Amino acid sequence: MSKLSLAGVFTPIPTPFRDDGQVDYDRLEYNLNRWNQEPLAGYVVCGSNGEYAYLTVDERVELIRGARQVIPSNGLLIAGSGMESTHQTIDLTRRMAGAGADVAIVVTPCYYRGQMTAAALERHYRQVADASPVPVVLYSVPANTGLDLPAQVAVSLAKHPNIIGMKDSGGDVARIGYMAHETRDEEFQILAGSAGFLLAALAVGAVGGVCALANIAAARLTSLWKYFLQGNAKKARELQLPLIEVNTAVTSRFGVPGLKAAMDLLGYYGGPVRAPLMVLPEEDKATLRNILQKAELL
Repeated sequence: MSKLSLAGVFTPIPTPFRDDGQVDYDRLEYNLNRWNQEPLAGYVVCGSNGEYAYLTVDERVELIRGARQVIPSNGLLIAGSGMESTHQTIDLTRRMAGAGADVAIVVTPCYYRGQMTAAALERHYRQVADASPVPVVLYSVPANTGLDLPAQVAVSLAKHPNIIGMKDSGGDVARIGYMAHETRDEEFQILAGSAGFLLAALAVGAVGGVCALANIAAARLTSLWKYFLQGNAKKARELQLPLIEVNTAVTSRFGVPGLKAAMDLLGYYGGPVRAPLMVLPEEDKATLRNILQKAELL
């Protein structure tokens, strides 16, 4: 049986908050209704851009429940269900599946980083996948966790029938190519974790991307993906290169505050971040505006 397809561009949505710091479910619905008009393969809810680390477990489950009510049935809902312990991750994954998630994406546990050996990580993911009622996607984001999921662990886990792929945000294209090659017989699907290296990742075997930039540039990124599939490398490159600077702005440079500020500028609801994150300073907003204009997004 073929595994669930992860091909295409997914957007990792920010969590909308009201000024009092509570989750704003009305604005969640507003944003999703707009994104539903874009050519997206689906959504990641409660991921890094969703400030999942600052949400309660109940908030995370309710966000999945609320998103499921708005996302059409042909749009995949991928739920960030990673926790620090295997026990907690299994419990949250089951709850999110019950709330309507199609797939669980599980970030590497990292608090006891020194003890997170290849053996420990592989056991963690195997136990989660064994218990999960929905397919599991591995998630490596070393910029946030300080921990890179070893490529050989991913290759080994690719053989598990309930592990269908991996989001790799590390940006090492050679590593992505190695994993794609070593898992070519396993239907293991690798997703680029950033728009900045989407084309490069596709070129070495990725099937798509989970890109923060897709929150404001879904059509362009999907066009890039389609041109690549059509064999039109020139057009794909013409779309990729102007997006590198703006992608950096809403990821590593200005982070989630920058992404939310960009959404506000483009008519979505970005709104405030949750403390201890701080809103983007006005001078940085001016810089961000210029970058968006240069990329012809604003």
